Amino acid sequence: MPSVNAHLAMTHLVPLAKEVDDDKVTPGVLGFIVFAVMALAVWGLMKSMNKHMRKVDFKEPAESSTGSGESEPSGAEARRG
Repeated sequence: MPSVNAHLAMTHLVPLAKEVDDDKVTPGVLGFIVFAVMALAVWGLMKSMNKHMRKVDFKEPAESSTGSGESEPSGAEARRG
């Protein structure tokens, strides 16, 4: 048997639900909360990425002229020899 509070809530909330247009779809509060959490997650990831990118120390290898006309080895070949 339903409690009195549940019956009272149903009688008060049903008229509020009837005011919503059946043809109109809105995200509501839950949609806003999900969007806000996702926005905060993206902001945190971008902040973390920027911190890690500042730590990267990338230096290009100095170009040396070989004079033989051959191209210099690149990638793994340059590291081996």
